[in-house]
Amino acid sequence: MIRISTLRTLTGRMNLRNRRTKEKYCLFVILMSFFMICVGMVYFLPDLRAKTTTGVHDAYQKIPELFLAPHLPPPPHGAELRLNGLEGYPGSGSPQHVVPRPMLPPRGRDEDREKLYAKIRQDLEQEDQRVLAKPRIFDGPSTSTTTTTKIPQVDGRGHLQRMSPSSVSGSHHISSPRNVHPHPALHTVEHAFPAGNSYFHRSNFTKPVVFGGEDPNGAVRSKRNVIRQMMKDSWDNYVTHAWGENELRPLTHKGHSASIFGPSKIGATIVDALDTLYIMGLHEEYQVARDWVAKDLNFDTVRAEVSVFETNIRFVGGLLTMFALTGDVMYKDKAYHLAKKLLPAFETPTGIPMALISLGSGASKNYGWASSGSSILSEFGTLHLEFLYLSDITGDPIFKEKVFKIRETMKQIEKPKGLYFNYVHPRMAKFTQNHVSMGALGDSFYEYLLKAYVQAGDIEAREMYDAAMEAFEKNGLIRYSKGGLLYIAEMRYDRIESKMDHLACFAGGLFALGAHTDPNLVGPEKNSARANRHMKIAEGITNTCHESYIRTQTRLGPESFRFSDAIEARAQRPNEKYYILRPEVIESYFIMWRLTGDQKYRDWGWDSAQAIEQHCKAGPGGGYSGLRNVYSKDPQQDDVQQSFFLAETLKYLYLLFSSNDLIDLDYWVFNTEAHPLPVKGLNPYYRPSPNASS
Repeated sequence: MIRISTLRTLTGRMNLRNRRTKEKYCLFVILMSFFMICVGMVYFLPDLRAKTTTGVHDAYQKIPELFLAPHLPPPPHGAELRLNGLEGYPGSGSPQHVVPRPMLPPRGRDEDREKLYAKIRQDLEQEDQRVLAKPRIFDGPSTSTTTTTKIPQVDGRGHLQRMSPSSVSGSHHISSPRNVHPHPALHTVEHAFPAGNSYFHRSNFTKPVVFGGEDPNGAVRSKRNVIRQMMKDSWDNYVTHAWGENELRPLTHKGHSASIFGPSKIGATIVDALDTLYIMGLHEEYQVARDWVAKDLNFDTVRAEVSVFETNIRFVGGLLTMFALTGDVMYKDKAYHLAKKLLPAFETPTGIPMALISLGSGASKNYGWASSGSSILSEFGTLHLEFLYLSDITGDPIFKEKVFKIRETMKQIEKPKGLYFNYVHPRMAKFTQNHVSMGALGDSFYEYLLKAYVQAGDIEAREMYDAAMEAFEKNGLIRYSKGGLLYIAEMRYDRIESKMDHLACFAGGLFALGAHTDPNLVGPEKNSARANRHMKIAEGITNTCHESYIRTQTRLGPESFRFSDAIEARAQRPNEKYYILRPEVIESYFIMWRLTGDQKYRDWGWDSAQAIEQHCKAGPGGGYSGLRNVYSKDPQQDDVQQSFFLAETLKYLYLLFSSNDLIDLDYWVFNTEAHPLPVKGLNPYYRPSPNASS
């Protein structure tokens, strides 16, 4: 009996042990399944943020930093990579300015690596041989030009006519400039640009053109009419299916509640589209939008957290532009009221604002995913144009003081190798992660340094911009690919990553505008070397971004593209292949056309417009949607019509096919959401307050 009971005890223990082992295996399988699901989400879900890299996309990009050293291709011809042929480039012939040599893979892997590259090249060649259906060529559609009695009239050149005070509530009459002195940021220098360009050889005129501006060429006018109809279709579908919502879902015909502004219905598309409707002469549509802003746009009822950056560039910027264009004080009052609600975010020891703020409570914080609770360079660095202008038209210096405190902090911060990193701690004024980019997280910081100079002759901002661009050049971030394409790489922990974002494609226009306004072109010691070099960089970057478009099946560019021995200007990862109606490439086409007069930029812009119409149109007469994979012959649409498509992409296309005096670059400076703000001291639409400080 003792033996039997002992045997039963042992058997029971073994059964219990087996059950526990099975439970452990089950738990292990469950955990592994959960891990695989998480990895799959990180790998496949695209990032749909409009201006910054966040969420799963940011996490995805950080994986290589944690586990893998990024593979960097060797320089062409086995030599240090330089910008050969760019006159005056600091690295030419100077050992101290040689671009750092990328790391090479282990010698034992060379043969396998070459076989892999050969296979990839073969696959790409086969893919390129497929015939892409030519985008449709459109006839100019008939568009409504009906005006209402409340809309200002325009003469043959697009100049606003004087209006009676009763025609528009709060309107101001516009007078010609009085004793305007030459603006320090605007020069006409023939030797820095192609000769014979009419943009630099025209007579001065008294009033900037704000709508009208037809090109004398009939074919160009027809193309502009197509763009105008695209805008009308986008707007009409938003009005019909998502009025008052932030954005439209053009396929499912409803509002887009997952946008950067969340569920708050504050009409982001309405405010973003106001100036585009106005410039295009869509008067009835503009009046409907204006009435909604006056009656229904109320930030006091918003309780959700919003991005300080996005709220500034879209709402504050859009409202300020409309005040400049119309003189309607309703827009100024709305912008002033909203901007004051953003001020609590600036209450930090350094003056660098937090990223998010509750418009109801005023509580602010930074993104949880940002490095060590840091603020983002491209966000806090993209406030200057709007805040300076707001102080000047209201007489309230608080906004100007806030952005100049940020300026002082960034001027004093220690910059390794002269570079600005993308994350800054708002309390300690220190960089928290070694990551440099002209794309996401960095882009518009550099844009606003240059444009602060264009807007108001800010010499300090110009010096910071020039020093930053020189640091990009000296540290090898501006480089040629093996196939000769010029691009701007990123740097992580002092290592080059041969990757360029679609967002960084604005840099073609940036370098061109910087060359056009270079202070070295005037004065007793004129020197055009930097302007010539930057203009060549502008041409090269714009060409590379165009290549990223035409190397896809849709002829629209991916979110990011890479360079290696095997590929050039192509996306590699699934979360890099989407297109969300972004404007940056077309923005550079527009600026390059205005500053050079080269017909190819109009041709490239028209090709993009046709591709958008062919692949992004959500049915006949419908709105427009982003694409999930630009390399697909039959791409799936993402069912989101971004508000910046109406604010930026369509506006730049329209201006590309307009006369050069419509929103003239000598009189207007675009904020990063393509809302034009007037140049101080030159543009009579600046409308400063009598109480504004100098």
